[in-house]
Amino acid sequence: MRTNHKNVPEMDPSGFVLLADHIPQIVQEIRYYSTYNFIGDRIDGYEEPCALLTKEAARALKAVSGEMIVQGYRLKIFDAYRPSCAVRHFVLWGIEDQDIRMKPYFYPELQKQELFAKGYIAKMSGHSRGSTVDLTLLDMSTGKELDMGGPFDFFGEVSHPDYRGITDEQYENRMLLRRAMIRAGFRPIDCEWWHFTLEDEPYPDTYFEFPVSSEYLRK
Repeated sequence: MRTNHKNVPEMDPSGFVLLADHIPQIVQEIRYYSTYNFIGDRIDGYEEPCALLTKEAARALKAVSGEMIVQGYRLKIFDAYRPSCAVRHFVLWGIEDQDIRMKPYFYPELQKQELFAKGYIAKMSGHSRGSTVDLTLLDMSTGKELDMGGPFDFFGEVSHPDYRGITDEQYENRMLLRRAMIRAGFRPIDCEWWHFTLEDEPYPDTYFEFPVSSEYLRK
């Protein structure tokens, strides 16, 4: 196992895979490569709109994908491995940047400073350890995302997995995803229905810095 102090960025991608190569059935909408995210700009370190994960997390996620396909759903990935420089981009935006142009879409009821205090944005993210994924389910019969009662990356109580101010169907959709991820060895968190981390993650103390790039991964 690689050992590395958490404050020392790690550039070695040898333990990672390109998720689309490992699970061809996934759909990807990598939000931090686009400008449709809570900041409104492409995030530092996202050089391609692709998802990377550790080999162990990808293997576990493949089991989830297989189970969901049998039930008529595909996995849709919003984010996976996130470079440490991307997290720094979030933090600097939160501390220094006065820009709130995306507030109506992602945090209408909160001030920017609250996003950190309430745990929606972390100053060090588990995503940078490479075994965390943000995802939803796509209905293969309609080609649309399942209605989860709230959108990805919305900062507010409606995003909490156990929030009951939504319909029974929306709640059950969340639980469908949650149960499948837990069965495969992922653990959820209490403030985002879309966020899961491999319980037995291979690099629990290592925060990686290399870019989200298929070319870098294949060097």
